[in-house]
Amino acid sequence: MSYDISQLRKFVTPEIIFGAGARKTVANYASTFGAKKVLLVSDPGVQAAGWLADVEQSLLDQAIDYVLFTQVSANPRVEEIMLGAEVYRAAGCNVIVAVGGGSPMDCAKAIGIVVAHDRHILTFEGVDTIRAPIPPLIMVPTTAGTSADVSQFVIISNQQEKVKFSIISKAVVPDVSLIDPETTSTMDPFLSACTGVDALVHAIEAFVSTGSGPMTDAHALEAMRLINGNLVEMIQNPQDIVLREKIMLGSLQAGLAFSNAILGAVHAMSHSLGGFLDLPHGLCNAILVEHVVAFNYASAPDRFKIVAQTLGIDTRGLTTPQIRQRLVQHLIDLKKAVGFEQTLAMHGVSMTDLPMLSVHAMHDPCILTNPRESSLKDVEVVYAEAL
Repeated sequence: MSYDISQLRKFVTPEIIFGAGARKTVANYASTFGAKKVLLVSDPGVQAAGWLADVEQSLLDQAIDYVLFTQVSANPRVEEIMLGAEVYRAAGCNVIVAVGGGSPMDCAKAIGIVVAHDRHILTFEGVDTIRAPIPPLIMVPTTAGTSADVSQFVIISNQQEKVKFSIISKAVVPDVSLIDPETTSTMDPFLSACTGVDALVHAIEAFVSTGSGPMTDAHALEAMRLINGNLVEMIQNPQDIVLREKIMLGSLQAGLAFSNAILGAVHAMSHSLGGFLDLPHGLCNAILVEHVVAFNYASAPDRFKIVAQTLGIDTRGLTTPQIRQRLVQHLIDLKKAVGFEQTLAMHGVSMTDLPMLSVHAMHDPCILTNPRESSLKDVEVVYAEAL
């Protein structure tokens, strides 16, 4: 009996512990991995917010030694990763724990890759380039959006070249993700909006991706429902833990979807933009999302109709162009409601930057699963619309 390899789908996920207080169980999991010394990766903002202290206390309570590494920028840089790998080796670590948003988590994954292979991180760009098992990874996400804690992506900023590059491999899916909604309570409204929109884009892009399948669809649709229905209210009521749980769960579901279905042109273009301007990733996504949805719509109208319905749009009696227009407008309105009315021009991007940005976007692996095949000129046109 023959089979069609293009119809096969894999689904990878870490062990997930979800709920308030999950961060305090770090030592239990570190000890099951035989931790002699932990490299604890975070950043100054997370440390100032106090979330690192709980994790440190958990390790101290079980007499697990650790060394702290907090030299991580908002977009983790090549030099920081190489420095972190030196710290890991010098201290004799054998387990890595990350506490923070996408930046510390991606930095921690990349440190793991470097110490496992003893090679520079720049040599791992692309898909399935990892040959050696990396140290055990335990993640404690403190934002509800990036989903680095469940994904097979590592996104790194090369500031020498002003580009971001991706490493995609199931080898970087963390071993354990401790998802604790309490940790998101110190995010400011802008970061809440950035990461929330990022998660919504994860869900939409995963659902219309050419790599989608029944297992990713269920997660993507539930993520859209949770984020669309609760994000505005959560930003207005930052101390409401029930709303935080719903957004954190939405972010988790979106992460499970996109890690396995991969993404599309919003992320390819956003990675290029974030590398060039060193902007927050969620902000780049927010600027681009409705323009890419409008561009892609005709290539997956049935899928986008389901997206529209899931976001609460009544599509009965509407033509395809009308549904497309309603969906685009809904995304614009949602962005406005959480405080996004930014354009590329506001951040200094000009028409002369677009060819270079487009070339980098076309080299990003996320473009490969975009529902509409995109040429260099197509990408330039979409960037131009977002100016």
